[in-house]
Amino acid sequence: MTAFRPASPSANRPPIILYLTWIILIGAAVGGFLTGAFSVTFVAAGTLLLSLVPIWVGAKIGVALPTAFVSAIAAFLCATLLLGEVGDFYERYWWWDVVLHGGSAVAFGLVGSLLMLMLVKGNRLTAAPFTVAFFAFCFAVMIGAVWEIWEFTLDQLFGLNTQKSGLVDTMWDLIVDTGGALIGAGAGWAYLKGRQNGPLTNAIHAFVDRNRRLFGDD
Repeated sequence: MTAFRPASPSANRPPIILYLTWIILIGAAVGGFLTGAFSVTFVAAGTLLLSLVPIWVGAKIGVALPTAFVSAIAAFLCATLLLGEVGDFYERYWWWDVVLHGGSAVAFGLVGSLLMLMLVKGNRLTAAPFTVAFFAFCFAVMIGAVWEIWEFTLDQLFGLNTQKSGLVDTMWDLIVDTGGALIGAGAGWAYLKGRQNGPLTNAIHAFVDRNRRLFGDD
């Protein structure tokens, strides 16, 4: 297994993206209220509250989330709920859904890698880097598949159109999810192989470094 290394200076940089995201959401909420577009205010305020949930949950369960993780979650929520739904970016830009699906799949690939690393580094499980990556890949693809089932359920029960073109939209989403899952899982493999110079492996390192007790390195 790869050893822990000191946190990089970039891990302590100001969360510029996070602040910008919060400013956008607050501005949208206030603007919607002043112009009478209360649906915009509701979505923006709700998205802002959701972006704070990871920080609150992390504090409750004793998990220190790196700034990059919190910033990515906030930016993703803003992109999908405010810009995607309210701003109609899904209809305006064909690639918007692709980017969000791919990005979320990469993130879940990282989460899957971290879950396996907790078991491996905590000496609760012995696994090769490939096994860790394979679990992370399966975990991310599973999340993508469950999301498609959720969209299908919403469309069938409430007459929505979250799947747009139906089967074609679903299949492309799953294909993009698979590609993103490979990237996220590959980052976990690279981390265990000691190749820690990329942004994704640095993100894994930042989380591990801030939560060493979860990885059996007190």
